[in-house]
Amino acid sequence: MRPVVWRIAGIIALGFGIVGAALPLLPTTPFLLLAAFCFSRGSERLHAWLITHPRFGPAIVDWQEQGAISGRAKALAMVALSAAIAAAAAAGASVTVIAIQLVVAAAVATFLLTRPSPKPPPRAEREENG
Repeated sequence: MRPVVWRIAGIIALGFGIVGAALPLLPTTPFLLLAAFCFSRGSERLHAWLITHPRFGPAIVDWQEQGAISGRAKALAMVALSAAIAAAAAAGASVTVIAIQLVVAAAVATFLLTRPSPKPPPRAEREENG
């Protein structure tokens, strides 16, 4: 694919990620990871900006370097999964729909909860940055 297509895909993913930061049921992190992936192929400048962003960068770097998800992100994801199921039940969704949601939520929760938490940087690196 051409770099411009990667940049456009990255911008779209970033847009969804930013919207997801404000809306509780739209996931932020998967879209930010997708944006970082796209930007890494389409724009070194945008990729560098995203992974050094004070709000979004640490989660992306943790995932890229360690396959890790923070405890806070895991907890927020569990709350969002529970809220989605509760909202569906409150809206009168059918038992079939709620059962499907429960199966998907259980799979997502299993994946998230089995990812490691980020390891702190080595002592020398902490001293350099601190």
